[in-house]
Amino acid sequence: MESSKTPNTLIDLLDQGKSSHPAIVVPGGPTVTYDSLRQQVQTLSQRLRKMGIAHNDRVAIVLPNSVEALIIFLAVATTATAAPLNAAYKRDEFEFYLADADAKALITSQKVGTEADKAGPASIIRIDASSNVHGEIELTTAAHSTTTNPKASPNTDDVALVLHTSGTTSRPKRVPLSHRNLGVSAHNIVDTYKLSTEDVSLCVMPLFHVHGLVASALSTFLSGGTVVVPPRFNAMGFWSMAQSHKATWFSAVPTMYQALLRRDRAGSSSEGRSQVCDSLRFIRSCSAPLASTTMLEMENRFDIPVLEAYGMTEASHQMASNPLPPNERRPGSVGTGTGVKIGIMNDLGSLLHSGDRGEVVVQGDNVIKGYEDNPDANATSFSNGWFRTGDEGIIAEDGYLTLVGRIKELINRSGEKISPVEIDEVLLTHSAVSEAVAFAVPHKVHGEEPSAAVVLNAEVTSRELIEHCRNHLADFKTPRTIHIVNEIPRTPTGKVQRRIVASTIAGQSPK
Repeated sequence: MESSKTPNTLIDLLDQGKSSHPAIVVPGGPTVTYDSLRQQVQTLSQRLRKMGIAHNDRVAIVLPNSVEALIIFLAVATTATAAPLNAAYKRDEFEFYLADADAKALITSQKVGTEADKAGPASIIRIDASSNVHGEIELTTAAHSTTTNPKASPNTDDVALVLHTSGTTSRPKRVPLSHRNLGVSAHNIVDTYKLSTEDVSLCVMPLFHVHGLVASALSTFLSGGTVVVPPRFNAMGFWSMAQSHKATWFSAVPTMYQALLRRDRAGSSSEGRSQVCDSLRFIRSCSAPLASTTMLEMENRFDIPVLEAYGMTEASHQMASNPLPPNERRPGSVGTGTGVKIGIMNDLGSLLHSGDRGEVVVQGDNVIKGYEDNPDANATSFSNGWFRTGDEGIIAEDGYLTLVGRIKELINRSGEKISPVEIDEVLLTHSAVSEAVAFAVPHKVHGEEPSAAVVLNAEVTSRELIEHCRNHLADFKTPRTIHIVNEIPRTPTGKVQRRIVASTIAGQSPK
């Protein structure tokens, strides 16, 4: 970009792209220029208003990674509030998220099955999305159309996107991200990696998370570059796809990098470097810890700088990152703050000095002002103007942040944050289960996997309980192991601590 300017809204975010320059490319599919993208966002916004979607309405989006997912997100976010959901959810999960977000409409397609269609109240406006060979989107509904009195355009503080983030002691929390939050975060990412109109981002992360949506897509649009959107990540054909589209960077989770390394090791008998994609100028890793050994092996084999970053939903994704060469990218560190203030705080709310270990806290216009309708979470998550991340870390004198553990007891499976309470609740719906506690166990590929311990009041096998979970939870949330025990370990005051349960029952050392 010639000048890095923070957009006021997501409409402004699209201004940088040149008319005929490709904005979105689908491998083997359509290419959408910036002129087409801007026009479609405007047209679809008008179409949504004619369907009765008003400014403050919530619209759930259940679509796979696709040209439809990106364009519809922008159209919804500039008309009302977008609430993208994981297409892998089961009906029970859709029921919860649609109700919790108070979704007035649901946009989906035949590509994602029928689970979402079965969910939601009869009153919800059901909208079908489709596209033609040119990447032109059509929205259809059987609902009676009633044109609303539309607001001319969104304001910078309007909520553009609402996502859910899992907690350890409650149901998932709603995170309202404003146009300002998203614009500032996209701006920070553009500045961090010096993105320009010449850059081509390969989007392999799901577009219902801030990682794929903000890092891979919105920041690229702000730079005027091109987003390449394959339907899914495939290690087998990854490098050839990156080469054919002349990708200059991509962002993913360590699980994906481990898959690429396994394929590279299998195809090479030497420890030499592999020619993978000569157009790439850096690789970014975020959403889960990247082992130093993995980073170094990637750089050795692929001969491309690997930059680990640190992000979370409440901060509209990026908070810190290792810098581009020639500056130091430090293995084991998530780098320095990227337009975001980062500190270390103790339990009393006091900021600590460099080298001290404590909770990572952040400040910035990319950070939410609070969760929706959750005063308890807000009381514990904000201190003296700082947001408490729930992560424990140390900041060196030169500003590099190292994360040393999580305070919150989320299960982090390949970047997917899973609430153990959600698993507890599903297990407790089985008539044979009287007590249930879910927890994380280490996994060499995914980092962590969900596991659980149960106390029974009738006969049932672990296999049957796993199948019960699979019927009500997405596959990535389903415990792979369930321990049947006589009692759940508790503290002297009767409280359950998941780390103690994991250590006692599963043989896992507490984190």
